Amino acid sequence: MSLLLEGKRAFVTGGTRGIGRAICEVFAREGADVAFSFNAREDLAEEVKAKIASHGHRAHGFKVSITDRVGMKKVARELVEEWGGIDILVNNAAINRGDNFATTTDRAWDEVINTNVNSLFAVTKPIYKQMIRQRNGMILNITSIGAIRALPTSVHYATSKAAMIGFTKCLSREAATFGITVNAIAAGIFDTDLAHTLPDRLLQMHELWVSRGRLGRPEELAEIAAFLVSDRNSFMNGEVIIVDGGGVT
Repeated sequence: MSLLLEGKRAFVTGGTRGIGRAICEVFAREGADVAFSFNAREDLAEEVKAKIASHGHRAHGFKVSITDRVGMKKVARELVEEWGGIDILVNNAAINRGDNFATTTDRAWDEVINTNVNSLFAVTKPIYKQMIRQRNGMILNITSIGAIRALPTSVHYATSKAAMIGFTKCLSREAATFGITVNAIAAGIFDTDLAHTLPDRLLQMHELWVSRGRLGRPEELAEIAAFLVSDRNSFMNGEVIIVDGGGVT
């Protein structure tokens, strides 16, 4: 059987850490050329590029903010010029802040909403338009279980991730007209830098309410992501798949 993503061209936001890094590596293992965005760490970007290349595939790292609309248009244009197109987009990059709603500052609220919600427009629109032209594409959004269940997480973060679910479901109907599918993964708590910004009390509670009794490993989510954006997943559209280690419903 062929690799899941053989011959595909993917772009992943936030590709140097945690879930994003795992997605880049698994996608490359499954046959895809992989480009990714990152904010600061050139050394981590080089590590990810080397890992992708070790699987015999093209790698491209872009140091660009996911809220930079002009910058993201340039990224999409460059990938189309160099690779001929983009088949897969994964909206993964996000931030969180361990705030209580009563003490959340205007700045913290705006920062989380801007990064996690406005980036969906900045990143997706230029790539989506390219997918429309090629009449094919897969978009996967990494949202959170905190958008679905009343968990003790930050209100601004849960709000931003709930917005991503609405984005997924509504865009999926429009996109289907052009042969493009849009799905999402609602992630539980994984062993990443983002998770370790959460309050200790939440991490301790997590071990009790999750039947697996541990944090998820980023590669566990990446394996599911690879299937969801593959041609073998040919009839799912507008869905939100929960990957949380068996949380309490």
